[in-house]
Amino acid sequence: MRTKVMKCFLLSLLAGVTATGITQEEFKRMTLEDVIKKRVFSSKIVSGIHPMKNGKQYGQVKKDSLNVYDYATGTRQYTIVTARQLTPPGDTTPLSLGGYELSDDESRILLSKDEESIYRYSSKAFFYVFDRSDSTLVSLSEKGKQRLAAFSPDGNKVAFVRDNNLFIRHLGTGIRDNLAGIEQQITFDGKMNEIINGTTDWVYEEEFGFTRAFFWSPDGQRIAFYRFDETNVREYELEYYEDLYPEIYRFKYPKAGEDNSRVNLFIYDLATEKTVPVDLGPEQDIYVPRIKWTADPGILALYRMNRHQNKLELLLAEALTGSTRIVLTEENPWYIDITDDWTFLKDRNTVVLTSERDGYNHIYLFSLTDGTMIRQLTSGPYDVTQLNGVDEVNGMVYFQMAIPTPMDRSVFSVALDGTGLHQLAGKPGTNRAQFSSDYSMYIATWSDINTPPVVTVNTATGEVLRVLESNEKLKVKMKEYGFSEAGFFSFKAGDSLELNGCILKPLDFDSARKYPVLFVIYGGPGSQTVQNRWGSFSAWNQFLAQQGIVLVSVDNRGTGGRGEVFKKSTYLQLGNYETRDQVTAARYLGTLPFVDKDRIGMWGWSFGGYLTLSCLTRGADVFSMGVAVAPVTNWKYYDNIYTERFMRTPLENERGYEDNSPVNHASGLKGKLLIIHGMADDNVHAQNTYAMISALVEADKQFDLQVYPNSNHGIYSGPNTTWHLYSRMTGFILKHLVQDTDIEKK
Repeated sequence: MRTKVMKCFLLSLLAGVTATGITQEEFKRMTLEDVIKKRVFSSKIVSGIHPMKNGKQYGQVKKDSLNVYDYATGTRQYTIVTARQLTPPGDTTPLSLGGYELSDDESRILLSKDEESIYRYSSKAFFYVFDRSDSTLVSLSEKGKQRLAAFSPDGNKVAFVRDNNLFIRHLGTGIRDNLAGIEQQITFDGKMNEIINGTTDWVYEEEFGFTRAFFWSPDGQRIAFYRFDETNVREYELEYYEDLYPEIYRFKYPKAGEDNSRVNLFIYDLATEKTVPVDLGPEQDIYVPRIKWTADPGILALYRMNRHQNKLELLLAEALTGSTRIVLTEENPWYIDITDDWTFLKDRNTVVLTSERDGYNHIYLFSLTDGTMIRQLTSGPYDVTQLNGVDEVNGMVYFQMAIPTPMDRSVFSVALDGTGLHQLAGKPGTNRAQFSSDYSMYIATWSDINTPPVVTVNTATGEVLRVLESNEKLKVKMKEYGFSEAGFFSFKAGDSLELNGCILKPLDFDSARKYPVLFVIYGGPGSQTVQNRWGSFSAWNQFLAQQGIVLVSVDNRGTGGRGEVFKKSTYLQLGNYETRDQVTAARYLGTLPFVDKDRIGMWGWSFGGYLTLSCLTRGADVFSMGVAVAPVTNWKYYDNIYTERFMRTPLENERGYEDNSPVNHASGLKGKLLIIHGMADDNVHAQNTYAMISALVEADKQFDLQVYPNSNHGIYSGPNTTWHLYSRMTGFILKHLVQDTDIEKK
């Protein structure tokens, strides 16, 4: 019934020939089922590429086998393993080849089955090792599911985490043949909600973006690992509703201003079987957001950061003693972002890393001897957005940069001596590159806002050798279903600042008509929704455009790609300038002749949900409706690493927290509002929505509410949940932007 009424909307909106002579009825009609359930308009990607050591070949899963292909010709060279070789003893179903890991010598493969999610990035599973030499498949452990299994550099051992402790499984044919088949336990004090070894606590996983917290030394003789003592971190409870009584799940979640885990580093020596603590200094209320072995197997590098996250130190630790020395210190008036863009060169004296020290993110060479800057490799009013790799043999660095506009991404190379800046992939749009092991080839992925990804194999100089994926079938479907072309625009915000936006109009757009507008936003620190890439507007956005809605996205102050000052201008007032910029954008659009200024809506998820609530309460005269999914409503309720990075603690910045939390502006709501939340959201807790409900009730404001039991931040707890969610949002948007008809009553 929902589809039938949406078709009626479409017919009433698009009747007649427009000024362009095009009607949507000349094309196949999109349905919500096509978009959400059938995923008719999903683009194809090339995944599972594994560069082989020889630099001339790569591994990739095709159907039921893992094959090796030649970069230059694309011909299959040989098969590493087939699915029929991967059936565990006593089982009838072969292991999936998705997510495989090859040992460094490519003789063994790690695979898993029965994966079970824990949080956003973490999971546990049963791991298996396939040995190519004799085609044997063995279980990594028979004592329960494991986490984060990783080969040693020689491929003869696998380290993993189970029950918050670190283990090593010895596979044999290495220096410890007498231990072949033995499972060796390294730590013994792991305990749920108290001590974690070898992996991270919740907040490190979410905000520093890693879960494997142990690292083999280059020679495989040592393992460096984290230990988290989260005893003093307060617990949060989630309720799961499946049985007669709810199941309560408790985990440690440090909210803004609250205690963190105490973090320590240790280095385990396989030869001596001794564990050495790493000296992190006397201050305990710190972060260690990254560790990495240098090219010297006796030297571990680590980043140490203060709680305000505006001072970052690079330390080198002696593996034998755990003693440390500070090599490099960087301080910032706002905050410092953590990335994985640091590479230690084989000369054991040099590190290549990125920094915003000149106002834009650029690449530098530093000496590990005394921390002096050897040279800056990139410069200019552009951000380096990714360090792709360092080819030490030929003295080249490969990277991605936001150029020629903040919306674009291009791939470059530059010599380690700072000369010869060269653009490899710079077609307008978004260019990405995955290089072969010897950097002689790379697989390029390009798209723009109107073109799905095109994947090619290229030489190191940028010459295209062949096409791996063109998405031609999707392009045909886009024409058949009348996809509109999106475009970009800019306008002046406060203080004469220019902001960027992108816009998607109905295919039969008539400049003489008045259209409703829906803002599609995120707006969080360092993010970008206004990008010249496929996916900036989704197929769902195209569906809404076909219902007669103009879709708009605007990158407010605080977003990325435009340098440090623009990104960090929201410091201590998270949500203030963002809200003002979105309100200004809506007012600007309201002056355009084709926009109905009384029908401007907004929707967003997570920070986008927060910003939607902020705009509908603090910019209530501009926005007529909004959908806020999984929103933060009070910054005191969110985790401390994220929130304090931008706001400091509530005690230090009480006014900033109070002024920029939607719960304190509920009385300003004027438009129609739908709030959606997963009741088992471990990230943005449903407590945020409950607090907003209380504030809206107290202010006597009516609103719509949709909750999903057992759903986390992504709201996909069951096979029908995503469909239900998007049906609910679509109905609300059409009802309040297109016409005042309750589509759920037809």
